[in-house]
Amino acid sequence: MRFEDLGLIENLLKSVKELGFEKPTYIQERTIPVVLDKKDVFATAQTGTGKTAAFGLPILHRLKKHQPNVHRALVLAPTKELALQISEDVHTYAKYTDLKIAMIVGGKDLEAQRRELKRGADIIVATPSKILEHIQNGLDLKDIDFFVLDEADRMLDMGFVKDIRKLNEYFSKKHQTLLFSATISDKIRKLSKLLLRRPIFIETAKKNTTVKNVSQIAYKVDEEKKAEATAYLIGSRNFEQVLVFTRTKKSADALVEVLREYGLKAEVIHGDIQRSTRLRRIKEFKAGKFQVLVATDIASRGLDIAELPCVINYELPAAPSDYIHRVGRTGRAGREGEAISLLDIYERYDIRQIEKIIEEKIPQEILEDFEPDPTRKREEREAVKLKSEYKNQYQKRRPKKKQPAKTKKRKTTKRG
Repeated sequence: MRFEDLGLIENLLKSVKELGFEKPTYIQERTIPVVLDKKDVFATAQTGTGKTAAFGLPILHRLKKHQPNVHRALVLAPTKELALQISEDVHTYAKYTDLKIAMIVGGKDLEAQRRELKRGADIIVATPSKILEHIQNGLDLKDIDFFVLDEADRMLDMGFVKDIRKLNEYFSKKHQTLLFSATISDKIRKLSKLLLRRPIFIETAKKNTTVKNVSQIAYKVDEEKKAEATAYLIGSRNFEQVLVFTRTKKSADALVEVLREYGLKAEVIHGDIQRSTRLRRIKEFKAGKFQVLVATDIASRGLDIAELPCVINYELPAAPSDYIHRVGRTGRAGREGEAISLLDIYERYDIRQIEKIIEEKIPQEILEDFEPDPTRKREEREAVKLKSEYKNQYQKRRPKKKQPAKTKKRKTTKRG
């Protein structure tokens, strides 16, 4: 199938052609006709599958021309970084239209945002708490035709469920809702029942799985040699660009210094670094101005880098499901990618939890010259044992669901 076969207007097809899109991805092929048919969508889609175009193109098609002083579509994203990525992509698709796109996130002048919204934005891309702040200060979204939740699972993980419920109350019942999630959980199902009306379910991959064209491997390394092993892997494999994930800001700062000592051009982004600096470094990384970007999970979603060959998990994520989103930064849009994890003795248990979630075995190998110290074998067993015991104790402490009390049938005796 070609984009021309989907029935999109010529102005959008012109933008698509300039971007070099030859044919729609699976999620685009399935979603675009459903949105054009004015039906709600509940889609499971991994990162890098073309979700933004899947909802952006049909929405732009149906909006077609700018309407002053009216807001017609709201796209929610869990983070500023993802909101920026979505906004940039939609701007690109709308290049040959007169449609207006506004981005409403924290860190921008509130009064300037109000003026921009007052003029009217056909599509608003926002984070939940910030758009809710504008609504509570008088922003009217009763004429919204489209409500999009991108990476809804992440929004729930970040505690935005109450904000999403509140937002839904401000819309008219005629709007169309499109919900996208990389993973499926009971929370997501409950949210979908609240927001969606007779949705079309689109499953682009088995739930909680990594992208198929990403090869995964885990190297067992000594804890004290991790930074050196990271530098070795980047240098020996001659990767043009690498995204390296750490669990903490402290680890990120320490690692980037070691990589620089080995002669690698590296920068770091995390929550303690100003947003403007983070965005500048991401832009420079995309442009290829340096080779290695070290990041905490603040960058695990919404960071779209064309042809990124490799992701390295210097430390495994605190939440096993975040592994999926980290790995999704490579192998995007059908390209090949590689995901490397470095395991010290304390992370052998964590990798098992990740394997349970993705329902896939990740090959493990010893990285020569960086192998674990054999004297740490006992420590390794103790670490795994402690984590297992902690999990078992936690599950025992969890309150059990109360079962309804059984009522005994009263015996009746015949009288007379």
